[in-house]
Amino acid sequence: MAELAVQVGVILGYLLVALIVGVVAYRVTTNAAEDYYLAGRSIGTVVLLFTTFATLLSAFTFFGGPNVAYAAGPEWILVMGVMDGVLFAILWYVLGYKQWLVGRKHGYVTLGEMLGDRFGSTLLRGTVAGISLLWLFPYVMLQQMGAGEALVGLTNGAIPYWAGAALITLFMILYVTVAGMRGVAWTDTIQGLFMLSVIWIAVVWVLSSVGGLSGATGAVAASNPEFLSLGGGLYTPAYIISTAVVIAFGVTMFPQINQRFFVAKSDRVLKRSFALWPVLVILLFVPAFLLGTWAAGLGISVPEGANVLPVLLNEYTPAWFAALVIAGAIAAMMSSSDSMLLSGSSYFTRDLYRPFIEPSVSESREATIARVGVAVFAIGAFFASLTRPGTLIEIGNTAFGGYAQLALPVMLALYWDGVTRSGMFAGILGSQALYLAHVFVPSVPIEIAGTTVTLFARAYAGWDVALAGMVVGLVLTVAVSAATTATAAERPDRFVTGAD
Repeated sequence: MAELAVQVGVILGYLLVALIVGVVAYRVTTNAAEDYYLAGRSIGTVVLLFTTFATLLSAFTFFGGPNVAYAAGPEWILVMGVMDGVLFAILWYVLGYKQWLVGRKHGYVTLGEMLGDRFGSTLLRGTVAGISLLWLFPYVMLQQMGAGEALVGLTNGAIPYWAGAALITLFMILYVTVAGMRGVAWTDTIQGLFMLSVIWIAVVWVLSSVGGLSGATGAVAASNPEFLSLGGGLYTPAYIISTAVVIAFGVTMFPQINQRFFVAKSDRVLKRSFALWPVLVILLFVPAFLLGTWAAGLGISVPEGANVLPVLLNEYTPAWFAALVIAGAIAAMMSSSDSMLLSGSSYFTRDLYRPFIEPSVSESREATIARVGVAVFAIGAFFASLTRPGTLIEIGNTAFGGYAQLALPVMLALYWDGVTRSGMFAGILGSQALYLAHVFVPSVPIEIAGTTVTLFARAYAGWDVALAGMVVGLVLTVAVSAATTATAAERPDRFVTGAD
């Protein structure tokens, strides 16, 4: 009982500190949309780097990744720590820098606002926002699931799954309604630095308890020798490449990440941030995924409904330290969640509510509607999380795939003035239709020339169907744009010749 009290006290204390930071930020944040959603476009290098970093420190990364490494080996480091660290940095430059240029010139706050203005279409603006909110829902739910599973593993089931999910839901609602982007960015910086520190301390602590690196690696070699060979089991080339590409492109369209392309105070800030990004990713992902791998060799038994990392830390570190790491992880999940909810509320109010329901809404009323929307969205995701519709990785990959369908049409629009409104609709809706069919329609095996082919599978010959959707979106955007004429309302100069 005393150990449980320490664990709960550490977690609540850490979250309370984060909430206090949000309250301080609230005192210097106005209801102006650019200030509330983008911190007045005043973010510097360190804060931009770490707010992007902490926003991506979700349950998918911090618990899902070690779980995959525990089950299948450490090559998840190659998928996330190396390939996506580098791929996303490149895309941050290709997409993010261009968005920053046009956003600074024209005052855009959301992706939908930017595209709607370029193509003279409120409907396109609302379509992009609606698709973004659709895929945001499962990713918010994933954070709630991660928190619930973390507390189950940390407390050996003394705190039930629903209580952990409810805890992060309550704090994310409180934080977003109070803090705005400035508070989110400040807290993200603190939490990013904290998580880098404690994960490396955890590595040292575990290794010192099991005979060092040779002891941990030797245990893996003895129990799971296949983990030490590249490309075995789950990690086929098709799986590694398609997963890395889909995640990297999907991340660029996440509302909470895409909106950060607008917030840098200068181009130098933006360029420094994406140059440093791969280093920061590797510094976190490598130790987290190695801990999951070593747990398999050390014979760690993970209870049903729990994650490997808290169970491993409970075994080899003191209760207070294990609780501190999990508190930091939950706070990191809260950083992801509050960023998602903040960005999602801007997509809802600016791209759906204002243009379609109340065009003359005041900024103060818009801010109130945004805060109510945050609460409704988070509570809905909480109840959905109680159904446990899949693993953290399965849910995360589904959301990444949905967002990845937006990336190539948006990239074309930013760099090619020949893209038309019809081409954008065709590329976005065509790829989404293909992907949605494979997500929600049950698989159907059929016989073709004596061979069984499964329709609506999520992968074909190991390749993620999301990649096929991306190709379809690219082809449709180009083909339909080439076959149609731009309307008088379309303004290609907004992106191509008017921003640089």
